[in-house]
Amino acid sequence: MARLTDFTSYADAQAHFSKQALWALFDGDRNRFNIAHECIDRHVDGDAVALRIAHADGRDEILSFAELARRSSQLAHHLVAMGVEKGDRVAVMLEPSLPFYCALFGVMKAGAVAVPMFTLFGPDGIRLRVEDCTPKVFLTNAEKAEEAREGGAQNVIVLDEAFLDGLSGRPETFDWDTAGDDLAVLQYTSGTTRLLPAAVRHTHRSLVTLMVAALYATGVRPGDRFFCPSSPAWGHGLWHGTLAPLALGVSTGTFSGRFDAVRLLKALQDFRITNLSAAATHYRMMRNSGAAERFTYAIEKLSFTGEPIDTETAQYVERLFGTKVCSMYGTTEIGVIIANYPGAPDLEVREGALGKAVPGVEVEVHRADGSRAAPGEIGELMVRKRDGWFPTKDLGRIDEDGFFYHAGRADDVIISAGWTMSAVEIEDAVLRHADVAECAAIGVPDETRGQVVKAFVVLKGKPREGLAEEIQDLVRNKLSRHEYPRQVEFVASLPKTPAGKVNRKVLRDRAREKMQGAA
Repeated sequence: MARLTDFTSYADAQAHFSKQALWALFDGDRNRFNIAHECIDRHVDGDAVALRIAHADGRDEILSFAELARRSSQLAHHLVAMGVEKGDRVAVMLEPSLPFYCALFGVMKAGAVAVPMFTLFGPDGIRLRVEDCTPKVFLTNAEKAEEAREGGAQNVIVLDEAFLDGLSGRPETFDWDTAGDDLAVLQYTSGTTRLLPAAVRHTHRSLVTLMVAALYATGVRPGDRFFCPSSPAWGHGLWHGTLAPLALGVSTGTFSGRFDAVRLLKALQDFRITNLSAAATHYRMMRNSGAAERFTYAIEKLSFTGEPIDTETAQYVERLFGTKVCSMYGTTEIGVIIANYPGAPDLEVREGALGKAVPGVEVEVHRADGSRAAPGEIGELMVRKRDGWFPTKDLGRIDEDGFFYHAGRADDVIISAGWTMSAVEIEDAVLRHADVAECAAIGVPDETRGQVVKAFVVLKGKPREGLAEEIQDLVRNKLSRHEYPRQVEFVASLPKTPAGKVNRKVLRDRAREKMQGAA
């Protein structure tokens, strides 16, 4: 019987998709389901590779399904012996490595709830999350252990390979007992460490829903060599980059440590990666590294998420890898809802477009009054849920052919002299300038126009006379006369969230404080 993984075309995705077909990809059902079993235990076959890890220090770490199954079971037994019970929270603050994956899957085998935490959080960021989820055990490395204790964590365990070796006397299998609706992961969205972002609750059967993104947004299929450099502390790195490919028995790869674009490019070559899913920022860093042409690649499918990719980078990536980079759009709360179907031969990867809705999902663009926007009209992207239309808090538009386009966060819209402008489109135009490495656009108050566009620009080199005017003229010619940035400020760097997205809110706050100070 054909499975959803047997189909690659857009037409087949619409014709063959169903919830029943999704469930058929797994061993479990709603009454008995465990993410660790589906991702690791059922794929044990000799020395089959589960994970390829590129460490920032140049090391490569290769982990088999068999080793992960065995060691994660031993850790699950240890946690239970410690008194960890079903539903207890267990924090995991580790870089991708054998200890991290043993922790992640061992916690879920034990029936506890894994809480991934970003390794760059200090005591304040840790404290906010510890006070919110009250983990019974906190698994981390020697470097972060003291900060975890300062942040109020209890039962802090330094989980390294030596600790795992000490569990060798524990049984090598674990009889898990979880249902599809049992909580498996508590994941905080990427925000500042000063403010606690929302915690999203994921059950074990969230893995089934995730397969929609795997099949149609990253295009994962058996036989791929997958890679995702995003941190598994965040949704993209954990769900799309780790759990989704492993659930299909596909070996996946990731990056561990401080990100370096050249190290990533070498890993893509050495691991012979065929399917890469990364943040738009990663692709820009590859382009700006100046080293991409040194290596050879086996890439067949590319996808990106996090924020829109600028046109110049998208075109560069296509020239480098020989295939277009496909968008995947969604949020941690609602999952992926729009994609470009990597690997589908019958769907155009249209410049600047997010793609089309994934199977089984209804997406529309709505005006402020709730009515459906006309093609080309900017409104809020909405997704249908059982109780009606759910707001994404993102702006967008749809064209006559059903392709969706992103127009920025709802709070990133710039209204000047009655004109509604997209920060995303302005940034894309600025990034076409050869001297520009990064850009963020915001609206700042103006007595005459209400708001004007201000562009914060990171240069590849040093500022020079007339450069700001060149950038303004470029945007005028690319977009329209009223959309150019009337203010241009050259900065050394842009503020970003822990997940690497540009944080325009920080820029707006800084601009407001600057104006108040000048008043």
